[in-house]
Amino acid sequence: MQLTFDELGTPLRDTTFVIVDLETTGGAPGPRGITEIGAVKVRGGETLGEFATLVDPGAPIPPQIVALTGITSAMVSAAPRIESVLPAFLEFASGAVLVAHNAGFDTTFLRAACQAHGYAWPRPPVVCTLRLARRVLAPEQTGGYRLSALAALLGARTKPTHRALDDAHATVDVLHALLERLGSVGVHSLEELLDYLPDVTPAQRRKRGLAAHLPDKPGVYLFLGPGDEVLYVGTAKNLRRRVRQYFTGSESRGRIREMVALAGRVDGIECAHALEAQVRELRLLAAHRPAYNRRSKNPRKVWWVVLTDEAFPRLSVVRRARDGALGPFNSRTRAKAAAETLASVARLRTCTQRIARTGGDSSPCVLAELDRCGAPCAGRQTVEQYRPGVRLVTELVAGTSDAALHAAREQVEALAAAQHFERAAQRRDELAALLRAVHRGHRLASLAAIAELVAAAPDGNGGWEIAVIRHGRLASAGVARRGVPPMPVVDTLVASAETVLPGEGPLRGAGSEEVAVLLRWLSRPGVRLVRTTDPWVEPVRGAGGWDPWLRRAATAVSLEAVG
Repeated sequence: MQLTFDELGTPLRDTTFVIVDLETTGGAPGPRGITEIGAVKVRGGETLGEFATLVDPGAPIPPQIVALTGITSAMVSAAPRIESVLPAFLEFASGAVLVAHNAGFDTTFLRAACQAHGYAWPRPPVVCTLRLARRVLAPEQTGGYRLSALAALLGARTKPTHRALDDAHATVDVLHALLERLGSVGVHSLEELLDYLPDVTPAQRRKRGLAAHLPDKPGVYLFLGPGDEVLYVGTAKNLRRRVRQYFTGSESRGRIREMVALAGRVDGIECAHALEAQVRELRLLAAHRPAYNRRSKNPRKVWWVVLTDEAFPRLSVVRRARDGALGPFNSRTRAKAAAETLASVARLRTCTQRIARTGGDSSPCVLAELDRCGAPCAGRQTVEQYRPGVRLVTELVAGTSDAALHAAREQVEALAAAQHFERAAQRRDELAALLRAVHRGHRLASLAAIAELVAAAPDGNGGWEIAVIRHGRLASAGVARRGVPPMPVVDTLVASAETVLPGEGPLRGAGSEEVAVLLRWLSRPGVRLVRTTDPWVEPVRGAGGWDPWLRRAATAVSLEAVG
């Protein structure tokens, strides 16, 4: 039978519920206290099984509890202990939705018993009929929300008696009666039931229709405001299901609820697979800068470290990349820290004065001659004497030499040998941050240098998700379903792929976040390279070979934190 829009997810008629009730000694949850467990398993209105047993709580039952439940200490003296009952109950309830009246009480006792006796609590979905009744029934409709009052109001076939199995049967009838009333408000699936329990404004719920036209496919969705301005951009494996969640109680973020209230339309862009959706999201965020997306997702906010173009170059933090730049960095603070570390290692000047060449390569630093610069890096050096430090930086960024990293490590070791441990630890952490930045920059640049790369990842169903990448940008995406020959699909995607002209800078003009997303996808287990126009290589003298040192540094930091 074909599902309707409202039945997407797990239809309630196909959901298995285990309705449970506990009787206890009245004490706090813990390893003791449960005196009886009763449970009924139902699906589609039919009873599939029952579970009922008395439990020896290992302690006397107070007289007031005996008067309420009729369960005496003599009745439970020969009953099994809870540690013997739990495995059977957990197996009975496995894979089902747990239902109880005032579910917090029952689940707290069950979780405490599991924890006390070494059983893992399976964390099932939980439906509380007390909470559900308060959402469905107005106070004037009922004399209260006690199980006995609801059972009488809703015509339950079993009368609650404060015995576990009887109360579980009464709760079954109450649950079914409440679910029947929910059909009129569009709750037909388990997901919708769980979303319905939190409070949702009528205006928010009325907007569920905005998702009706969206496909049941992966892609990108855009919430549009009254003037068709883009308010929010997101990705989803299932567009319709994800967007519908914004109109339920599962969405509790204040700003997003405000966004939903403003939205007048939701547009969806169907994508071949999740990678294409991620890339499209990044591009849409850059193009529209939606007011309700987190600012940290803006892909334009990156920084680079470059050598200035002057006789005695210094390292400068800039927003626009050019050839020979180090980065990208997602904050100016991190870029500045890397520049300072590298300048210290290479003994480059840090003053910001512009220096013009005055007398050829043999001329010393003009500022030092005029005693206007106290930087020890340049001092009274000539341009020729200054060049080795510049070369350390350019070779490190290009990946042709890691001499600068070795020099930095020697500084750390010298400080430690001199027992300047705090300073050594600081320099170690600065070097580790620089190493990570250099390694990331080299990996991103190596992918962006390739004119065209085609890769495929298994889709989990015997097919392939295919991506055509040109100079660090996704140029085309598609799928070859199970049983479909993949190479003709690859040829079609390559022929229809976007033309990408390389730009300037290490990433050839590509956005750093897009290149990073593609790199993560390509690095996943199971991804295969189909073809490439250029070898995919990383510098031999880059930071990749420093992984053992980085691991030792991370271990040292962890030990310091513990100490």
